[in-house]
Amino acid sequence: MDIIKGGVCAPKGFTANGVHCGIRKNRTKRDIALIYSEKKASAAAVYTTNLVKGAPLTVTKNNIADGKAQAIVCNSGNANTCNANGIEIAEKMCAVTAKHLNIKSDDIVVASTGVIGQELSIEPIENSMAELCAGLGDHSDFAAEGIMTTDVAKKEIAVSFTIGGKECRIGGIAKGSGMIHPNMATMHVFITTDCAISSEMLQKALSEDITKTFNMISIDGDTSTNDMVTVLANGMAENEEITSAGEDFNEFCKALNTVTVYLCRCIAGDGEGATKLLECTVSGADKEETAKTVARSVICSSLTKAAMFGADANWGRVLCAIGYSGAEIDVNKVDVAFSSPKGTIDVCKNGSGVDFSEEKAKEILLEKEINIIVNLNSGSEKAVAWGCDLTYDYVKINGDYRT
Repeated sequence: MDIIKGGVCAPKGFTANGVHCGIRKNRTKRDIALIYSEKKASAAAVYTTNLVKGAPLTVTKNNIADGKAQAIVCNSGNANTCNANGIEIAEKMCAVTAKHLNIKSDDIVVASTGVIGQELSIEPIENSMAELCAGLGDHSDFAAEGIMTTDVAKKEIAVSFTIGGKECRIGGIAKGSGMIHPNMATMHVFITTDCAISSEMLQKALSEDITKTFNMISIDGDTSTNDMVTVLANGMAENEEITSAGEDFNEFCKALNTVTVYLCRCIAGDGEGATKLLECTVSGADKEETAKTVARSVICSSLTKAAMFGADANWGRVLCAIGYSGAEIDVNKVDVAFSSPKGTIDVCKNGSGVDFSEEKAKEILLEKEINIIVNLNSGSEKAVAWGCDLTYDYVKINGDYRT
């Protein structure tokens, strides 16, 4: 398996584009993105668990009920959520896109991200669709920019892998910076692949993958209303279609996981106001769910996040988060360490503090990527969760997000 260039355009038959249509006031920022497949593709998606859901999610769920789609259109700057005409606007977005691509409107995944509770006008989308479609090409980076809101960096990746002697490719783009919390309420992620796989097996692969990836990210504890992860697989690699579990399916899942883990780390490291990517690795659990629960609790701890911002080796906050996680553990067996490119330092053994150099700990925690290592010493299961530090800028960004 190799990392390659091209993002969502790396797989055969996929093109993309992103332009500024006028939803966002800043004319230098693209605010609508399009991904198109030459052939109708198998489609799978997972959605936010928030009971308040954006209208585009309802329309998308209906459109891909048959397991098929051929395009993805997504605007930024307006979430099209909690609006009386939300469904109508989302359906019009599909209709306008379908007209210019000469495909069926119910073969389109539609998404919106941005401010909640403000009506979305179809006019700027209609007016820009000809330009958006005419510019389709090897422009994964334009599409990645078009879906960004408070993101600082574009997020994209592609990998190549082999199924049945055929080279296959899978690529993805993502947006996500705030309103990110576990249980599939995290972000917009759009993934494309030319691997031939049935929609049923594609859904199985995605649904299983998110339990160890996108459901293990937390930025701020807020579960978004609009977010989804979508995968389109057009089969143009011409491998024998994957229709059941087995070696080929496992190889596809590995490639998918490579993409999703990379995007998880990008999203966590680009949290609103963040200066550091935090990774919590939990090992020695009696069962996987215990490890996941502990890892998520540590990553979600505001006090731990604040300590990491200040490069303060306050391991008591980590132990506190483990204690209230709800997981059944023996706190007298817990070890905690902090690690970064500057080294690793043990700060807690068997649930109690140990002597360590505060100067060395500070050096380790001043790095951009920090791993909080927890060993429960009660089994062989493990899990990883991702998040970021909590900074002054998070409040600044969200204090006037709408205005």
